[in-house]
Amino acid sequence: MIKKLKQKLKEQSGLTLIELLAVVVILGIIAAIAIPSIGGLIDNSKKDAHVANAQQMISSAKIWVSGNADDFGTSTTKVLSLQDLYKMNLIDEITDPDKAGYNTGTADKNDDSGSYVQISKSGTSFSYTVKLVNSERGIFATEKGLKRANVVKLTEIPKTPSNN
Repeated sequence: MIKKLKQKLKEQSGLTLIELLAVVVILGIIAAIAIPSIGGLIDNSKKDAHVANAQQMISSAKIWVSGNADDFGTSTTKVLSLQDLYKMNLIDEITDPDKAGYNTGTADKNDDSGSYVQISKSGTSFSYTVKLVNSERGIFATEKGLKRANVVKLTEIPKTPSNN
């Protein structure tokens, strides 16, 4: 009996066409599920990188404030563009995860196309609002509002900064 089983196993070689077809179908189903999931993970990683870059701009503005708090005079706000932060060596060139390149902007918060940090002074405390944009998307938020969900398409950037 055992000899017959061994003989039968030796005669069998490879997979049948139906077995092979079943394996291909299963792999196709797995790929159809996994590919969109991976695309979403990559996009979320890019959004997280935008948030980190915006946080870096705020950190650079805080460094500027620590040495220039007296420059406010009677004004209660100061705007530092991304270009200003580069020129003052407060921040190294930041890499845009979308590879489009950030719009460095001017020191004008009314410049909708540029990236900047607005510093607001109230008494002895300061608050920070950042706008960081490229040609595809961006974020416009207060320091508390720096979240992945607030990175949106360029056409969807709000007129007022996100606060949460």
